[in-house]
Amino acid sequence: MNLFKNIGDRNSYWIILILLGLSMEAVGLYYQYVLDEWPCVLCIHIRIWILGFIVVAFLALLLKRFKPIIPALHILNSLMMIGFVERSWQTLAVERGWIFGNCNMDAGLPSWFQLDRWFPLVFEVKAACGYTPFMIFNISMAEILMVLSALLLGLSLACSLASFQPSRQP
Repeated sequence: MNLFKNIGDRNSYWIILILLGLSMEAVGLYYQYVLDEWPCVLCIHIRIWILGFIVVAFLALLLKRFKPIIPALHILNSLMMIGFVERSWQTLAVERGWIFGNCNMDAGLPSWFQLDRWFPLVFEVKAACGYTPFMIFNISMAEILMVLSALLLGLSLACSLASFQPSRQP
């Protein structure tokens, strides 16, 4: 647990999450606008969960001085990762035919959170669900997202649990 306590206490953990999240968003936009691989509703939901953990990481960096808030931010980050894993699994399951999703062209966001209307270049649904493009070594985007989201969830949960451990005094 000390390892995860040390990881979670560092600014570099949150900075890496921000950079990773921004990189994933950039890759999605590259596939959308350069390779004409338009996002489905599940892809948009994944983008929103990624945006969520980016925002949590920014908050953690800004509020680092307030030590009692950090465990709550770790828990909030874990909740973002749970959403990321769930949407990644749904995307993979639809792609593989394990489930038959009812994907439509509506993001299904509440009226107070209309990212698809406020930022349509990033969050507007443009395609039906069913497949994701191949990225590298014939691995689909859904497969990569599933593995990456599961790893991030594991790390986030470990850091969340460790954040409740008392700090070791030298």
